[in-house]
Amino acid sequence: MRVIRSVEDIPAELRGSVVTIGNFDGVHLGHKRIFEKLVESARDMGVPSVVITFEPHPQKVIHPERRPFFLLTPLDEKLKLIESCGVDAAIVISFSPEFAETAADDFVDSILWGGLGLKKLFIGYDYTFGKGRKGNADFLRERGRGLGFTVDQVEAVSVDDAIVSSTNIRLSILDGDVRLVSRMLGRYYEVSGTVVRGYQRGQGMGFPTANIASEKVIPREGVYVTYALIDGKRHEGVLNIGFNPTFGGKERSIEGHLFDFQGDIYGKNVNILFVERLRDEIKFPGPRELADQISKDIVRGREILERESPP
Repeated sequence: MRVIRSVEDIPAELRGSVVTIGNFDGVHLGHKRIFEKLVESARDMGVPSVVITFEPHPQKVIHPERRPFFLLTPLDEKLKLIESCGVDAAIVISFSPEFAETAADDFVDSILWGGLGLKKLFIGYDYTFGKGRKGNADFLRERGRGLGFTVDQVEAVSVDDAIVSSTNIRLSILDGDVRLVSRMLGRYYEVSGTVVRGYQRGQGMGFPTANIASEKVIPREGVYVTYALIDGKRHEGVLNIGFNPTFGGKERSIEGHLFDFQGDIYGKNVNILFVERLRDEIKFPGPRELADQISKDIVRGREILERESPP
């Protein structure tokens, strides 16, 4: 997939393309439905398929007072996921306070029509853009009739009677419902980070552990069944997110135990795939009681992963 990082660099060969526009944070099932329709339509018409997205996420610019803002997919991860859907090109627009003042009419004239001369536009069921959010479906259809492009608004996707949206996925992650998150994403929720040295208390209890530092939105405190991708290999395990109350911890950590794993992984990059939440984090009377519970968690984790089918 070709990535264009400035509207001034849009190549001539992308003119007359089929386009979609959005933030696409998470690249969830709703986004994938849009991309499927985009790619299919572009192939039928014999033209390129183009995704327009933004960096940073507009919410970080429009509402700087809302902190923290939980991002589901950093740009590089988002682009890889979009590419996996068969899209030909992605245009990444730098979203700044100045760009936020762009009127919907100007965006259509300068980018959608002026830069791309699009033939067809796909948008999500609730997508709006431009200053004052005036660029909605009705506005786009009216402009399309005047300029010569069509607009297709893709219906929402629902899972368990809930609309699949980036907001609902964030809330489900923060609630620890990683099963629902997997169904909304169509894949396991994944957190990437670097393995760092922690207190290494697990070593003394007979459970070698890996502490992971990550900047993505993290599920709520508790114990999870996970897969870990290290050097291209997948390893089963359990993972604790929390403050280690048994030891009087004050800072939240992400500490994982990999089943049947040996080797030094400090400093390596690891991708954690969340499968299921086992339980809340608990303060035990001491290390022995904690070790007993970890043994039970491992047994339960193995049982779950033995019958696990990927989403």
